[in-house]
Amino acid sequence: MRVEYDYDTCIGMFQCVAEWDAFERDEDAGKAVLADSEEREDKVFVREVPDDAELDAKFAARSCPVDAIVIYDDDGEQLIP
Repeated sequence: MRVEYDYDTCIGMFQCVAEWDAFERDEDAGKAVLADSEEREDKVFVREVPDDAELDAKFAARSCPVDAIVIYDDDGEQLIP
């Protein structure tokens, strides 16, 4: 499972931070940051989701009010949103 996070879409509600500790607050920018990720496209960050964090990652994606977080399964199929 992998997560893609669109930094530009983020509006800084930080609901994802409460759901999964891979997301951190960047108070100066007013946006969340996805730890241990790599930038694949302009301001789109990607990382693998550890098996023990899959539920947390899904909750983080579901909690995002602007769908800045997308979850894909191991086959590349979009699960959330």
